[in-house]
Amino acid sequence: MDHMGVLSLIPPIIAIVMALSTRNVIISLFLGLFSGILILSHFNPLNSVKTVIGDYFFLQITDSYNAGILVLLVFIGGFVALLEKSGGAAAFASKIADVIKNRVQTQLAAWLGGIAIFFSELGTPLIIGPVFEPIFDKAKVSREKLAWIIDSTASPVSVMIPFIGWGVYIIGLINTEYERLNITESGWDTFIQSIPYYIYPILAVLIVPLIVITKLDFGPMAKAERRVLETGQLFWPESKPMRKPEVFMEIKENSSKPILVWFPILVLLVTIVGLLIPLGFPFKKIDGNEFRIALTTAYLFAALSLIVLMTLYKVKKLAESFDIYFSGMKRMMDILIILVLAWSLGTVLDKMGTAKYIVQLIDGNIPLFLVPAIIFVVGACMSFANGTSWGTFAIMLPLAIPLAFHLDVSMYACIGAVISGGIFGDHCSPISDTTILSSTGAGTDFKDHNKTQVPIALFNAAISVIALVVGGLVGFETTIYIAVTLMVVGVIFLTKFYNRRTPSSHENYLA
Repeated sequence: MDHMGVLSLIPPIIAIVMALSTRNVIISLFLGLFSGILILSHFNPLNSVKTVIGDYFFLQITDSYNAGILVLLVFIGGFVALLEKSGGAAAFASKIADVIKNRVQTQLAAWLGGIAIFFSELGTPLIIGPVFEPIFDKAKVSREKLAWIIDSTASPVSVMIPFIGWGVYIIGLINTEYERLNITESGWDTFIQSIPYYIYPILAVLIVPLIVITKLDFGPMAKAERRVLETGQLFWPESKPMRKPEVFMEIKENSSKPILVWFPILVLLVTIVGLLIPLGFPFKKIDGNEFRIALTTAYLFAALSLIVLMTLYKVKKLAESFDIYFSGMKRMMDILIILVLAWSLGTVLDKMGTAKYIVQLIDGNIPLFLVPAIIFVVGACMSFANGTSWGTFAIMLPLAIPLAFHLDVSMYACIGAVISGGIFGDHCSPISDTTILSSTGAGTDFKDHNKTQVPIALFNAAISVIALVVGGLVGFETTIYIAVTLMVVGVIFLTKFYNRRTPSSHENYLA
């Protein structure tokens, strides 16, 4: 096979090690990229710098497909910023809160609200948390439980939506690798087909109603629930709740309306469908460029409609709305840099034959059914250490996709393993942005949130690994069914073993 042997492993190893040690994805990707180009240029540093800029950065940015993805992400960033600041999502959640009658409904309402705010994994905690905080206190449900619920409906939900920032980012990485491997299937189709293999995100979302409805809490979460029910204490004596009063005040005092969240999203969907139907959607394959143009146009129209509504309802002045829109665009800069670096690193790894060398090492030495499980574990460790799943996707997908292709292992399972590992690490890492924001939104100590969430996250991660291994033996298409079955059985077993069923007092607290 055409590869550079052990030298081809240096760039990904440097990227992974630096990601683990520095927790800075941009620096890690750049150093991995630069090391590869340094090897390819026969260790000429000056020429390597010139090559990085001219032959990689410029080419990646000016490529028509890549440029379309970057522009689309910028427009998505502006729209999401408007949605977060409009207050419409908080008003929508408040309407849901009006019909709550008991503890179970309280928790399920927060869960459904988190799913409804699918457009922003960072906005979910700061929207749902402040709205439901007083309701949870009244229902005597722990703040730790609220933080866990909104964390479980943040990135685990967002990563499964193909037309928001997460999906566009992942599809961009997939398409680039497919182009190198001459795979004709579109990144969009692959993303959709891979969703059933997003084992950890699916479990993270589904385990919430399972535990809530059955009251089968276990571990530190059960202790937190009993603390509130039996003593009424919102926090442990040593806790230091995270507070950002300005966030709560903005959402509570905002005179917004639910229409500011559902109408722009309706405009978004109607515009997408309206532009694609004349091209044959959903019965014909749509050209990727046409699809990106339709998405970008839809996000622009949705943003403009939201700006008009914010002005009409006097939520923000027109100038303020545009400032928010442009600041949201600027907020995407880190993501754009990571994506360009990921594309460039993927090109270097392809030239060095990294995937081919790894295939040669694995072939005959490691059972192929274990490959997705191994990918999950590596991705999980990376994401946990650096607190970000986006960087994990950027490093792991350019490795996992060629591996799946050359080893003839399920492409969807390998992509799902990368996504699952990344979300797991991000979900339970104490330095993850969603961990911090979920704690802030719920008004609890981030250490208490992390302590109560990690056992559940590890439980789901263990099931994910087992399901990937067993699925590899009996057929990867069975993986999600194995995982869900194991989750239900496992929760019941753990709860019975530890005897941590939440007491039912204060069940009908509004009665």
